[in-house]
Amino acid sequence: MITALFESSIRSLPLLARGKVRDIYAIDDERLLIVTSDRLSAFDVVLPDPIPGKGAVLTALALFWFERLGHVIPNQLTGIAPEDVVRADERDQVRGRALVVKRLQPLPIEAVVRGYVIGSGWKDYQLTGAICGVPLPAGLRQAARLETPVFTPATKAAVGDHDENVSFEVASARCGEALPDGQALAAQARDAALRLYVEAAEYAAGRGIIIADTKFEFGVDAAGTLHLIDEALTPDSSRFWPADSYREGISPPSFDKQYVRDYLETLDWDKKAPGPALPADVIKATAAKYAEAYTRLTGKTLA
Repeated sequence: MITALFESSIRSLPLLARGKVRDIYAIDDERLLIVTSDRLSAFDVVLPDPIPGKGAVLTALALFWFERLGHVIPNQLTGIAPEDVVRADERDQVRGRALVVKRLQPLPIEAVVRGYVIGSGWKDYQLTGAICGVPLPAGLRQAARLETPVFTPATKAAVGDHDENVSFEVASARCGEALPDGQALAAQARDAALRLYVEAAEYAAGRGIIIADTKFEFGVDAAGTLHLIDEALTPDSSRFWPADSYREGISPPSFDKQYVRDYLETLDWDKKAPGPALPADVIKATAAKYAEAYTRLTGKTLA
């Protein structure tokens, strides 16, 4: 039986932050330890029940994509084992669910790429005929495939707040205010995100999975080199659909936390913290969906 980790407790390193899913610790001036918990957030609220094995799936799948897409852009990985930077009695907390990464300056935006009209993009399209200011053809149906993927950035929200979709011009200005050469970096991030999405989507299609949309994050080192950071192409940062269940006009089933979202939509909950407890069957089914996504994409199973 898999033991869930809701929150790590690494005493040998200073804790810098707890995000919705990840706990970040300082190793030194050049490296961080990122522990991926089994926490699950929905509607930007961290729910009280963890999903056993979720952190291991996210970590293993991110590593898979970092390796597969390393030719597109440098990434945050250092190659250092997490077990080597914590005390012996803390190794169980990091084994299989943590990464030692470069300490980089994040861009203040989320780099979202959409290949299909779904989620907040579908709502935006219905109101404006565009997504984040990018005009789209008239008459598209829900979950329609776009002829060309679009880059639709968002601002980063604090835990408990909602991310805000913005135009590329607004995102570029945000980067320009935060970083030297920030506007040029925003353009680099856009181009890299689109290429990463196209290559990943083509690979996933061969494994029976549609990547409807995804979110990347980027950071820059002291030399000004852009890196892929955080996670990449996981069920938490992407919308994965089984290709054999896809059709236009509906919101297809997902290999992600959409299963939990759908359950929460049946409740009388205002989508504000604290989140409601999850039934055992919802937890079990969600864990199975995460594990299936990993197996379909990699051809492997996690022990």
